[in-house]
Amino acid sequence: MDQSGHAERGWVIEAIRKLKADQTRSADTHLHAVPIPGLPDVDLYLKDESTHPTGSLKHRLGRSLFLYGLCSGLISEGTHVVEASSGSTAVSEAFFARLLGLPFTAVMATTTSPTKIALIERQGGRCVLVEDPASVYDVARDLAEQTRGHYLDQFTYAERATDWRGNNNIAESIFEQLGMERFPTPEWVVVGAGTGGTSATLGRYVRWRGLTTRLCVVDPENSAFLAAFRDPGCGETTCGSRIEGIGRPRAEPSFLPDVVDRLVRVPDAASVAAAHFLRSRTGALAGPSTGTAIYAATKLACDMQVAGQSGSIVTLLCDDGVRYLDTYFSDAWVAEQGWDLEPYLAVLSHAWDHGVWMG
Repeated sequence: MDQSGHAERGWVIEAIRKLKADQTRSADTHLHAVPIPGLPDVDLYLKDESTHPTGSLKHRLGRSLFLYGLCSGLISEGTHVVEASSGSTAVSEAFFARLLGLPFTAVMATTTSPTKIALIERQGGRCVLVEDPASVYDVARDLAEQTRGHYLDQFTYAERATDWRGNNNIAESIFEQLGMERFPTPEWVVVGAGTGGTSATLGRYVRWRGLTTRLCVVDPENSAFLAAFRDPGCGETTCGSRIEGIGRPRAEPSFLPDVVDRLVRVPDAASVAAAHFLRSRTGALAGPSTGTAIYAATKLACDMQVAGQSGSIVTLLCDDGVRYLDTYFSDAWVAEQGWDLEPYLAVLSHAWDHGVWMG
């Protein structure tokens, strides 16, 4: 019995070639040095993932998930591809679906940024909006079953679709780019929880390389990862995060707490304030998930100085803040959320100017 016809295998081979060609065309993202005047002995770096063709870190994940589906026999010609996503992952997946000529549907919460929805639709994707953020998984899975499609399920497959040992993953890229710096092995790498895939890749990579680098995962309010980190038996909340892209109502299967050294809860207003602060100090326009990481990274840098340590810290510029000009960078919208950014802006200013954390 011939299970896979020659024509079908030919389509898959060509699809994989197209994905590899996209990777070859895309130069690696920049690692920017970000001097902090009050902390001369701590070097902060931003890995700028916004320069990917789809504007975010999720371009790497989207490509990996499609390659995983193709190589596992889960995606073939005409397969309807479905995802549960708050935005950036779906933008990247819509790009790859269009590249391969596949129909794509993203299931997301109604609170998702209209700009992100427009980006998905611009790539030819369809958006299904649901009121309850916790229902996106079931709705996406049901839709894939109804259409005999494939549920990409970033939250389950993020940690296994990427080769954490290397193969041009983000961990390998970061450590290669740091090779000529004064502190080539960072004290900390700081990332958001998100799917858990990025932290799983980094945590495994530093162990495989035998490095002393510690991994800090940042989590916003109303997200389940902190509870799961404290107690593996916990891991669900009744409401979703207001910081797009990183907080989740449940601890996702791709989150591996055992490879994480520290998990930090960051207030939502602090995340947004840090995104504003980064823009004012460096000109970098990044989303609120980047702000979450910047806030925690600044605290870690101050802690290092108090301890008399020198070294480097790396975090990610996850996506382009242009996507959030009508929301997180709108004073009126921020006020509607009830967020007071001023106290957190003051903490960051004092830390960057004097090297002392006052939060």
